[in-house]
Amino acid sequence: MFQYIQRLLRPQHFHDIIECLAAALEAKDLYTSGHSSRVGDMSYDLGRALGLTGSELENIHIAAHLHDIGKMGISENILNKRGRLLPHEWAQIQTHPEIGYKILAKSKGLKQIAEIVLHHHERWDGKGYPGGLRENRIPLGSRIIGVADAIDAITSIRPYRKALSWEECWDEVLLNKGIQFDPVAVEASERLWKKWRDRCLESQKDDIVVKLTVV
Repeated sequence: MFQYIQRLLRPQHFHDIIECLAAALEAKDLYTSGHSSRVGDMSYDLGRALGLTGSELENIHIAAHLHDIGKMGISENILNKRGRLLPHEWAQIQTHPEIGYKILAKSKGLKQIAEIVLHHHERWDGKGYPGGLRENRIPLGSRIIGVADAIDAITSIRPYRKALSWEECWDEVLLNKGIQFDPVAVEASERLWKKWRDRCLESQKDDIVVKLTVV
């Protein structure tokens, strides 16, 4: 089915389908509006900074847009809960990489992307999930998305905490270099930091203008 769709659609149309899938998830998870797109953009930048090109870079870009697709299988009551999650609720959230893998692995053409999605919550020190992989055993794409995902989460408002500034976020990233994050990916992130911060601040300004126009 996936190969058939690829033959029918031009690359831009294929990306549009990916965007639609990400939008479907964000319609369910109220607190992550725009999250998949931002993580996709940062992951693409970071992959390029690490010298990736071609299909490898493209797979990471797509996987980043779809990294949370497994949350489609998580209760909305948990996804949109105001306040911290209870242990059993957090355990359900932690199943989303495996759910996402099962969704994407239905297509042979998405196997590599599914693997990246499966491991995007692994940690460099081996204390992540679902496989407890460590260091270079974690797929490179998963390590890249792990950094981008954390940055966007830290700088975004969540129901249980306020957003941190980009300066505070960088301190957190450095603190976890070689612990949660791939050290090489963190070093590459430093070169992109101003670009990411400026893009985020510009997007926030645009959101304010839109809201004022609507009012």
